[in-house]
Parts: sequence; C-alpha cells; structure tokens
Amino acid sequence: MKQKQGEIYLLLAFTLAGTSVVSARFAAGLGAFTVTAVSLLLGLGVLVPLYGKRLGQTIRQMGWSEWGMAALQACFGIFLFRAMLLTGLDYTSAGEAGLLTGTAPAITALLAWVLLRESLNAKIAVGIGSTVGGILLIQGEPGLGNPLAASHLAGNLLVLGAAASESLFNIFSRAASREGKQPKSAVDPVAQTTLVTAAAFMFSLVPALGERPFAALSSLDLTGWLALLWYGWVVTALAFICWYAGIRRSSAFTAAAYSGMMPLTSMVLALVLLGERIDLWQAAGGGMVVCGMMLIGLPKRSRNKTMQVQ
Repeated sequence: MKQKQGEIYLLLAFTLAGTSVVSARFAAGLGAFTVTAVSLLLGLGVLVPLYGKRLGQTIRQMGWSEWGMAALQACFGIFLFRAMLLTGLDYTSAGEAGLLTGTAPAITALLAWVLLRESLNAKIAVGIGSTVGGILLIQGEPGLGNPLAASHLAGNLLVLGAAASESLFNIFSRAASREGKQPKSAVDPVAQTTLVTAAAFMFSLVPALGERPFAALSSLDLTGWLALLWYGWVVTALAFICWYAGIRRSSAFTAAAYSGMMPLTSMVLALVLLGERIDLWQAAGGGMVVCGMMLIGLPKRSRNKTMQVQ
C-alpha cells in the first residue's frame, strides 16, 4: 500500500514539475533568478500562513544534519535547477529542454549506485546507455548537415546541468528519508517543503536583485503574473509536497523512473501551447530517453520489498 501511495505522489509531483518549462516561457522578460525568487516568495505566501504551526514543531525537532540536508536540497533541487533551466531556455526550445530533462533518471540511477550503494543491474545499465544515445540524437541529425550553433549547444548543456542538479536533489532526499525512518526524526512533507523553499529563496534573492527586477515586474502582463503564480503555488508548493510524501515511500530508482513524467509533460505542453515542433531525430532521441527511463524503473517491481521505505 505504501509503495502504491508513493508512486501516485511521485507521478503527481513530476507531472506538475513538467509544467515549469512552459510556464517560464510565459514570464518572458524576467531574469532567471527573478523568476526563481518571485515564484518561491509566492509559494511561501501560501505555505507559511497555512502551515505555520506545523512548521514551528518541525523546526524544534530538527538537528544540524537535517538543516544541512535541507540546505543541500534547496541549493540543488530548486536554486541551481531553476537557474540553469531558465537560463538554458534563452538559447534552446522548450520542447528540446523538456526532452533533455529526461536524462535525470539515468543520472539519478548512476548516483544511487555510487553514493547510496543501490544495485545496478543489466537493465539499468542498458537504460543509461539508451539515455546517452537519446541525448546525442536530440542534438540533431548525426550527419552534421546542420551543425548546432554554439549558443544552442550551451543552452542544452545548461539544461543537462539542471537535470544533474535534480538528480542530486533526488539522492539527497532519498538519503534524508533513510535517516528519517524513526518516527521522532521524520520531517513532515509540508514543513519540509516550506523550509526548503525558504532556503532556496534566500539563495536566489541576491542574484535576483542584481537583475534589477522591479522595472521588469512592473511591466509584466497578466499572463506573466499568472505564470509566476502557477510556478509558485503549483510547481513549487504542491509539487514539492507530493515529492516529499512520495520519496519517503519509494526507492531512488522508483523516483528515477517517475521523473520521466517531467520531460513528457514539458514536450506535450510545448507542442500544444507554444506551437513548437520537434524533428524526427529529436523525437527518436526522446523515445530513447523514455525507453531508458522505463528500463531504469523496471527493477523496482521485483525488489520492492528490499527497496521501499519500511
């Protein structure tokens, strides 16, 4: 039962997170750190009033290790992820960026093997290889008839960096959930979301002020503000609550598999809402990334008793 609940939470978390790539497009004109800081502030505007009492109880329970883990999750899972993703979107398409975020399962699987000592078998290895092949195809036709512009390549590399940051966030969250097996040290998902969001806001505040955001915000249209509200209330608050509720019931490989919903959601929304097009090679590469995601997720079915959180 816990495993099924965890999978539902993860499915919701990554589906909602996948809308971040497209929603950022509707806040055009704002810097990456400004979008990050304002959306986090809007998220805190909902979380703190609703869950302030629960937050105070959690803070009193937390030790130095929990504070350090929250800071790492905020740095990699929100601050660096959004900074690199939003900057990368200045140079590459939302559809292509969405496909490239699908590399996160392969990176997560490798890190889970190296850092958490979770098993790596033939299926996972093939899945990682399929993901790498998919990345190469997403860059364009293998014959190099159309060489990728340097700025476009830089944008894709930034998106890959964002995927790596997300993977590190997955690993830190899984490690924290292992340490939190004892009831007295378990951190409430809503309180954890609030603390991590607040830490990420502090990381992004100074760089955002360096972008001189007030003039850009004052000229932002209704669509842009609605995108920021969606980013803050749904992509930040709701998605992260679902994430923390899911990861404490699931393994790192389960999270890696369901993180494939993020590129799928991003790609579909880019096609439908932004009218972007994905060529044959990129579609093939995206298919390989999705196959890699599925292969990486398969082992959990046969080993769920040993891999799920008790």
